[in-house]
Amino acid sequence: MEKLSRSTLWSLEQYAEERPAFRAEVMAHKAPRRVAIGPHATLYFEDFLTMKYQVQEMLRAERIFEAAGIEEEIDAYNPLIPDGSNLKATFMIEYADADERRTALATLGGIEDTVWIRAEGGEKVYAIANEDLDRSTDEKASAVHFLRFELGTDTIAAFKAGRRIEFGIDHEGLAGSVALTPEQTASLAADLD
Repeated sequence: MEKLSRSTLWSLEQYAEERPAFRAEVMAHKAPRRVAIGPHATLYFEDFLTMKYQVQEMLRAERIFEAAGIEEEIDAYNPLIPDGSNLKATFMIEYADADERRTALATLGGIEDTVWIRAEGGEKVYAIANEDLDRSTDEKASAVHFLRFELGTDTIAAFKAGRRIEFGIDHEGLAGSVALTPEQTASLAADLD
């Protein structure tokens, strides 16, 4: 899978011109890459395009134009681009009401270690969570986690064949699962070489 580099990014001036069309392209691309596991837990699957958008927006917001600053942003976001044998996702625990969110997070410690994927006929494969730093304790969860799903050849083959793929959570506080739609399966299969 392609990674970000300075040559794959636009300058701030170029991005100002490209932004409206690029933003529309990215929003359409992201739609099938959003997987809700119930009303409060969502996986947002990342790839080159979503990370390019994130970096371009960060450079724009922070007015970063020097080489060192650009490289710092690239280094921060490249690890979130899949490597061909895995899927990478931002896992968000979402409650609109701040008090309800705070109360829920206090009961969801360790939830990031209970998120899984299962291909039809296969076993659950649990995500590897927060490789950059710990975000939760046994007593309290963070609202945002970064997950990597390392997939075996059988799961990759299931994606490419369009077979049933499920994502789920085993934590009792937000337990549930969901099967991908054909559109979601096809979008995520593109991440797998």
